[in-house]
Amino acid sequence: MPQKKSSKKSVVILTINCGSSSVKYSLFNWKNHEVMAEGIVERIGIKGSLIRHQVPHRREHVKHEVVPDHHEAIKEIIHTLLDKKVGVIQSLSVITAVGHRVVHGGEHFTKSVLVDGPEGKVVKTFRNLSTLAPLHNPNNILGIISAMDILPRIPHIAIMDTAFLHTMPKHTFLYAGPYEWYSKYGIRKYGFHGTSHLYVSRRVAALLGKKPSDVNLITCHIGNGVSFTAIKNGEAYEHSMGFTPLEGLIMGTRSGDIDPAIVSYISEMELVRSERVITILNKESGLKGITGEYVDRRDIFQASLEGNERCKLAIEMEVHRMKKYIGSYIAALGRIDAMAFTAGAGEKAWWLREKALDNMENLGIILDKELNRKAVSKNHEFLISKEASPIKIFVIPTNEELVMVEDVVAIVEGRYDIHTKFTYSFEDVNYVDNMREEAYKRELKIKKMKKG
Repeated sequence: MPQKKSSKKSVVILTINCGSSSVKYSLFNWKNHEVMAEGIVERIGIKGSLIRHQVPHRREHVKHEVVPDHHEAIKEIIHTLLDKKVGVIQSLSVITAVGHRVVHGGEHFTKSVLVDGPEGKVVKTFRNLSTLAPLHNPNNILGIISAMDILPRIPHIAIMDTAFLHTMPKHTFLYAGPYEWYSKYGIRKYGFHGTSHLYVSRRVAALLGKKPSDVNLITCHIGNGVSFTAIKNGEAYEHSMGFTPLEGLIMGTRSGDIDPAIVSYISEMELVRSERVITILNKESGLKGITGEYVDRRDIFQASLEGNERCKLAIEMEVHRMKKYIGSYIAALGRIDAMAFTAGAGEKAWWLREKALDNMENLGIILDKELNRKAVSKNHEFLISKEASPIKIFVIPTNEELVMVEDVVAIVEGRYDIHTKFTYSFEDVNYVDNMREEAYKRELKIKKMKKG
């Protein structure tokens, strides 16, 4: 549909991201294009629950509070936003709409959608999809219902983590099991981290001075969860995660790719149900399983420097898996213009990027090691390839919340469309995130003071 020009009149968007025991939130002023506040409620339903609340140019506010469930968590968020000392709004009437992250939209939702009530068709569909994402969708639903109860008079919009990846063709998203598994039960590759891959891919296209439809690239989201996406002509073509987020790269606690026969074998050898084996592969494997104790790559890197052999092995295994995916995606795409690293470790672990891209010159990937080591920030975009590199390499701090906000605003204003036909503000070659750049300047100033 044709897009109308946004008026950006006093539109304030609250975004909510419900995890199993946490709720992340942000409040965004669309008119000024800036974050008003953001934070997280941690340890919901667990002893020691608290809220961390951050407002730009203020000290972080931390409050320990009993938070038994997600409904109370969202009430605590609202209370904090309204608080006279640490809050940023005087009335709930300031909030225009709420955007909710939903991990799994199945094949039903290929773009963000207006929620038609707590018991409407949209929420019912999310309930039906909970078998595909049992660790995520139930909590996303709790967040939607709770927020609609507390803020009933404004629009609530669901942003699907899987939406960007719906452009994958059938020959890349199907598994080679009986076709009936797909037609009856929806067994296929769905992929995740879609909003992150969308943001990063659009930023890379802008930095290259090209339209998204003219760009082939590989986006590498490396956090506790890890996913790589092969993007062809601006659209997702292949993706490392699968039916669940367990498939693919080695992650913090997830194994990534394994021989599926291992599940039944360990079940028999350890005398446990297959569900227990899957839990181990999700929560006790990956970097944690290899090292025996570490999940954070900073700890693993430091321990490896101190001679810890299992940490050295974990790094070698993770880097090897990354190389395999990068190489296979280049082969599948035929050519790529660029690749980009994002998320916690993707943005800050220079050594991991250096190892993952080592000895790839024959593929057209030539890393500038000096630039790479300087590219350590969540507030600035970096080009880290050598000038002669045919494939450009970027570090792009992700901004999933901005994707959520822009989808919400566009739906409220009646100008939203599927991402292949929708233009985001951050696609503009002249786009600058002023708040992040100010934060980056402060980082540089602090580094200079420490050196001096």
